[in-house]
Amino acid sequence: MVKWIRCTVVDRRGFERGQRKWAGLLGEPGFRGQGGGWSRGRPDVAHVFSFWESRAFYDSFMARSHDRLASTQSGTFKDARVRLFDHRFDVKTGFEPRFTDADLLRVALCRVHEERSEHFVLMQEKVWNPAMAGSPGMVRGLFGEAPGNEFLVLSMWRSAAEHGKYRTERVERLALRAQTEADVAALTGDIVEMESAWTV
Repeated sequence: MVKWIRCTVVDRRGFERGQRKWAGLLGEPGFRGQGGGWSRGRPDVAHVFSFWESRAFYDSFMARSHDRLASTQSGTFKDARVRLFDHRFDVKTGFEPRFTDADLLRVALCRVHEERSEHFVLMQEKVWNPAMAGSPGMVRGLFGEAPGNEFLVLSMWRSAAEHGKYRTERVERLALRAQTEADVAALTGDIVEMESAWTV
């Protein structure tokens, strides 16, 4: 399971100090890893991604320890948006929630027309996945799903230059082949510059 938090930070130093306190997640049953960073386009926007073995482990953590850990960041941000996704499949192979070898994270949120969601998932597997996996500099990624035909595509990249190369060379051609325009009702996303101090 993947949790994606996006928020607007109003006290950067306080937020970063609080972010380090999330190291307290390490002993939590079912916790797999957490990382994040700052939006490239909007420097006051932070993204954090955390990974759990299952929804049951996550719910148990929320009921017990979450509020104690979260209290250290109280008042440092606003407009927090939290979304939960079930992990459907990996982009490339063997996804692990490790962030140490990636400088950049690309997140895309796709809201898909209901009658097109099966096609969208198939194209993700057959068209987008192999193209991303074959791109130099793409470290790993995953594809997740949430209720309401929402899908998350998360990819980690070694550098901005390598992600840029993939974008200019491939994306338009792939979108045509996958009929993305017909599938997707709304697409939002961001490019996140990873902060190593936030990695748990």
